[in-house]
Amino acid sequence: MPASISTLSMSTSSVLLQLASRIDRNAGEKGVPPLHLWQPKQVIDIDLSIDHQGQWFHQGDPFIRTELVRLFSTLLRLEADNNYYLITPTEKVVVKVAEVPFLIVAATVTTPLAAQSNQGGEALKQQACIVLETNVSDTFKLDAEHPLRVVTQANGEPRPYVQVRDRLEARILPQVFYQLVELAQTRQENQQTCLYLNAAGAEFQLGCFD
Repeated sequence: MPASISTLSMSTSSVLLQLASRIDRNAGEKGVPPLHLWQPKQVIDIDLSIDHQGQWFHQGDPFIRTELVRLFSTLLRLEADNNYYLITPTEKVVVKVAEVPFLIVAATVTTPLAAQSNQGGEALKQQACIVLETNVSDTFKLDAEHPLRVVTQANGEPRPYVQVRDRLEARILPQVFYQLVELAQTRQENQQTCLYLNAAGAEFQLGCFD
């Protein structure tokens, strides 16, 4: 963590409301902050954190206002030092993230009309368009710009992640991952059966088993 950090000692509501006010004043059209234009040098720590379940906290207290979580989530950036920050025009605020900042809570699967007329299940799988939704209501297509990766845990269970934007990732909840597995195709590799998911012209391995 950077050595030159300023620590604010205001009340939770005062700190967050002041920060939200500064963000709102400097946001671009439709309230989307132009993070690419903001390169602040001052680093501030007000004890913000995100736990494994995507819950935001300030000084140990959970955020109650969903609109505040939504606003702050648009400001997140993972920088070259591998630390997370909320980026504002004048400062960047440290955010301690337990795992990844987002969760994938839903997936919507559609297919082109041409594929729908084909009754073959494998053809539908190959042409599926998969839209994922995060716990802060962001939606995006699973594709080459939003790649999926699966980490195998020590107990052998899969831990799937997907890139939401830039270097920010979301963990895919089990019920959503099982939905994706149902769309996968099998392939034999090195005496194992591997699952591959095709989406928007990209292919992602979901795992292999004996």
